Amino acid sequence: MKKLMRQILGATKDENFMHIIENIEVLVSKVLSIFMVVVILVAIGDLAVFIFRELLTAPYAKFNTTLYKIFGLFLNILIALEILENITAYLRKHVFQVELVIVTSLIAVARKIIILDLEKVGGVDIIGLGIAILALSISYLIIRLSNDRNTR
Repeated sequence: MKKLMRQILGATKDENFMHIIENIEVLVSKVLSIFMVVVILVAIGDLAVFIFRELLTAPYAKFNTTLYKIFGLFLNILIALEILENITAYLRKHVFQVELVIVTSLIAVARKIIILDLEKVGGVDIIGLGIAILALSISYLIIRLSNDRNTR
C-alpha cells in the first residue's frame, strides 16, 4: 500500500513538473511571437525605406540589381511570416506542423536561388541547392499525401 502511495505521489510530482514545463513552453512561444512581429514590422520599414531610396534615386541601368534586392527583402518578410505562423500554430495545437516547416524551408531556398549571383557561386553550390529543393519537395509531397489520406 505504501509503495502504491509513493507511486501516486511521484506521478503527481511528475505531472506538476510537466505542467510547469508546458507553461514555460507557452510563455517562450508567446515571447517569440511578439519578437517575430517586431522583426516583421522592422523588415517592412526597411523594405519601404529601401524601395523609396533605391528606386527613386537609382539610375535606370541599376534597376535590375535593385529589383533582386527588393525580391530578397520581400521573401525575408514572407519567411518571417511563415515562422510566425509556425509559432502561432504551435500555440494553438501544441504540436509542430511539419508541413509549415517544410514550406518555410522551401521559401528560404527559393529566396536563396532568386538572389543568387551566378558569377560568384560554383557548380557545387548550385547542385546543393538543387538537392535541397528536391529533398524538400519530396518531403512536402509525402506530408501532403499523408495529410490528405488522414482527412478522408
